[in-house]
Amino acid sequence: MTTASATAPDTGFENIPKDDKRITRGWTFYDWANSVYPLVITSSIFPIYWSSMVKEVTGTDSGKTPVEFLGLHVPGTSLQNYSVSAAFLIIALISPLLTSLADFSGRKKLFLQFFCYLGAASCAGLYFFEPSTFTLSVFVFIMATIGFSGSIVFYNSYLPDISSEEKFDSLSARGFSMGYIGSVVLLIMCLMLIQGPTLSGTPMFGLSTGQATRFSFLLTGVWWAGFAQIPFFTLPADPGRPAGAASDSGWLLNGFRELGKVWEETKKQPNLKRFLLAYFTYNMGVQTVMYVATLFGSEELKLDSTSLIITILLLQVVGILGAYLFAKLSERIGNTRALSWAVFIWMLICVAGYFVQAGWSFYALAAVIGLTMGAVQSLSRSTYSKIIPENTPNSAAYFSFFDVTEKVGIVIGLIVFGGISQLMGGNMRYSILALIVFFILGLLFLLQLRGRKLREDSTPATEGGALAPPLATPNVGMPATPK
Repeated sequence: MTTASATAPDTGFENIPKDDKRITRGWTFYDWANSVYPLVITSSIFPIYWSSMVKEVTGTDSGKTPVEFLGLHVPGTSLQNYSVSAAFLIIALISPLLTSLADFSGRKKLFLQFFCYLGAASCAGLYFFEPSTFTLSVFVFIMATIGFSGSIVFYNSYLPDISSEEKFDSLSARGFSMGYIGSVVLLIMCLMLIQGPTLSGTPMFGLSTGQATRFSFLLTGVWWAGFAQIPFFTLPADPGRPAGAASDSGWLLNGFRELGKVWEETKKQPNLKRFLLAYFTYNMGVQTVMYVATLFGSEELKLDSTSLIITILLLQVVGILGAYLFAKLSERIGNTRALSWAVFIWMLICVAGYFVQAGWSFYALAAVIGLTMGAVQSLSRSTYSKIIPENTPNSAAYFSFFDVTEKVGIVIGLIVFGGISQLMGGNMRYSILALIVFFILGLLFLLQLRGRKLREDSTPATEGGALAPPLATPNVGMPATPK
């Protein structure tokens, strides 16, 4: 079979040194930089502030009250979910083409920087989110989500470029751990700023609680763009394409051509398709739980904002342990088996979520979610890196399929969750329980990969019918045989 690495243009990404400590350390700092967005904006401070803005705009005491948006009246909580879904759909539509352009042009870092600055600037722009700017701020929030999602595609695609295969798991886990630590540090800083007036009785730095909350969005953008300078400085410069090359003209057309090549190659790789199908289903459940956890705690368990933020901090801290623990487990039993165990635990989480109550049982469940949350995210990224063709210059395009699978899954998961909750009279416990179907399907698809050599042999048969020597690719679906 002909691989993408054989058909794609030589743009120089394959010449990046593997396991260079300066490069890999710098790469992990982008996790440190950008992970403040999903924690501060997606999970903790911004959703609470959004609800308060809806209440101010509508003059009611409920964040669910319909708010006017572009002539439509949409429930406040639903509008936030629709905004996230819209951002994900946009990035899912454009990322395959953009990543193909990045691979073809040899300018992957340039695209990473563009989306990083777009997201960071949009986060900072949320500082101006007030009732009078509600509609505009919704679009700014969508742009922030697009920036985060778009940059992650190019960031992830560097993993197989800068690391040897045997270190994919540990480096991916280190990146996620850096993200968890960095985001917790910033969240604590923001909470000290916001809670200062409440604890001391006087405004801290002259800021009211509302101003301090909006200042935390500005701080998030500055943190993201500021610490991103470390990977931007340490990652190798974009090789670009040879000056004067005839193929330099028509970037858009060539981007479509490269995307078509990668798409054709994926059809010849059944293990890649099996894994993407597994990832699509089980990650649909994982991401849905992560996005609705705050809403479930506030609306179903009636937890106050302090308890919710403590829970979110617990998730981040335990997530560090989970990423490293399952990376070590994968070394002993193989990637797909380790992932299978993580998905099985998520099935139990769905059952426990149906019965959980406020108190110790909720915090215990949150700890288990954090443990498997980091594990699934880290192992999924490293496993996919082991499946795509080795040393392919089309790594960004391959990871765009990975990202599209995730984003479409999130949209479907949120729709299913909301639909079931609405059918059951607003009871979200049934929605949590129903997510077990996604994990069962994901586990079944993962089991089809157990015992297989994940990266399929791309060496064609020699003339005369004799088979060419196999690639020196370890069987990452199973633990290595002891010497």
